[in-house]
Amino acid sequence: MDGMSAIVAEAGTDNNGRGLLTLSLGGQLCGVPVLDVRDILAEQPIARIPLAQPEIAGSLNLRGRIVTAIDLRRRLGLPPAPAGQARMSIVTENAGELYALLVDQVFEVLSMHASRFEPNPPTLPPIWAEHSKGVYQLEGNLLVVLDVGRLLNLPGAR
Repeated sequence: MDGMSAIVAEAGTDNNGRGLLTLSLGGQLCGVPVLDVRDILAEQPIARIPLAQPEIAGSLNLRGRIVTAIDLRRRLGLPPAPAGQARMSIVTENAGELYALLVDQVFEVLSMHASRFEPNPPTLPPIWAEHSKGVYQLEGNLLVVLDVGRLLNLPGAR
């Protein structure tokens, strides 16, 4: 079990909590509400979109539907993924359109107890705080709960 998997396992599950799909992004453990997740995809071919915003990695085809791929590393001010690193996509829907959120790795769905949820700490970088609902304290680590709606609110988008 790698280090990030051990942290996820430590969180445990609790049927009185909130379902989060856990993921890794630039070494940071994150979660997105499971109700926002439509599909999870392994590495997919992505077609570049000319003149697209920097956060837009391109588009991919999901069972005949065009899906806009958003690079969360870029969206959250992280360095690009190392060359050759396979990335995964979390597919979500907003206003009838499908979006793929590119992440480093997807783990499992956890139910986190609401009593462990905290507002964003003041030390969280502003770009992360802008796209986060809050955090869960885990043993020696924070799980940042990402707000899918805010992640999809791209600058200059209509």
